[in-house]
Amino acid sequence: MTTNQPHKKPRSQRSHRPKRYGTTKKSVLLERSKDYIKEVEAKANQRFDRKEPVMGFPDELPEPKHHIFEWQTNPVPLKDEETLAKFVVKKGEFGWLEDSRVDEIGQFVDGKNMTLDQALSLRSALLQQKTVYSHGRLKSKAKSLSRLYHEGVSVVDLSKRFDFPPMNIFRVILAEKRWSKSRIKECLRDPSKMKKREQEEFEKAEAADRVSNVDQSETHTRADLFEEILADWFESRGVRIRRQNEMVSEQRLEHGRPINTPDILFLDHVEINGQPVAWIDAKHFYGADVSFQRKKMSKQMSRYIEEWGSGAVVYRHGFSENLFIPGCLMLDAENLDLSKMG
Repeated sequence: MTTNQPHKKPRSQRSHRPKRYGTTKKSVLLERSKDYIKEVEAKANQRFDRKEPVMGFPDELPEPKHHIFEWQTNPVPLKDEETLAKFVVKKGEFGWLEDSRVDEIGQFVDGKNMTLDQALSLRSALLQQKTVYSHGRLKSKAKSLSRLYHEGVSVVDLSKRFDFPPMNIFRVILAEKRWSKSRIKECLRDPSKMKKREQEEFEKAEAADRVSNVDQSETHTRADLFEEILADWFESRGVRIRRQNEMVSEQRLEHGRPINTPDILFLDHVEINGQPVAWIDAKHFYGADVSFQRKKMSKQMSRYIEEWGSGAVVYRHGFSENLFIPGCLMLDAENLDLSKMG
């Protein structure tokens, strides 16, 4: 007995629709989240009426005032972000860019609705995602990488050949030498404890890697300054706030560690663009519509929303029009005076 079955094309001949750039459409997520958004906005409005103690609130809290702000934003069109995403990341390129490459990206953004700073920040987000999502593949090649390293191939050359961040390759090679995690961490902090070749390879790998490098101090310093500018902006307009450092100290004393510490917790009713905002977090980067970054952000913001209700994120370099976290208002830095940042 025979059955008439549709003829299947060989896999190589099947047409594949190109995968859409970005995460789920904002309009879809907004529709799915309508009830949740109402719930967390009500929670933000009612946080001063709760009978149980509210984390971060002082024991004696004066009657909260009401502040209403209109905050102009200029989201980046998704099609422009997609265009830049294909241009700013190259195989084996994980480090700080040469001036010529920065100029090349600068010329490419000309005429698009993105700035050079946004494009470079988008590159960082894409490299972080690439690094995290490729880690399993990196581990599977550990023995091959270690063998080539012992044959004299440099870590930076391995990075260019296999498209993994130099510092992650270096860590994997040290692990293949049977170094413990604690020894690796200790030697990366103090390279003088390593042999001459490892010291040299570390210095070159660190210089060629802005994603997995050890020294992130400059990034943290600039992020702290951005948070300070944002907090000063609200205080200068009469809004009472708690800053992150106050809450960190308080929670360490009470819980032994920081638990929920947004950059700003409002002690007044604040409404921005018609939405209640109980807290704000400042991010010194571009809010890209990149899966890894959005998942990481959603996880962090959900803790704040659970405690205080709806809030907001202010992105130093703006954000994608498709970026959406339910209960979280997206803002850019256009209202702020950033002259202190140089």
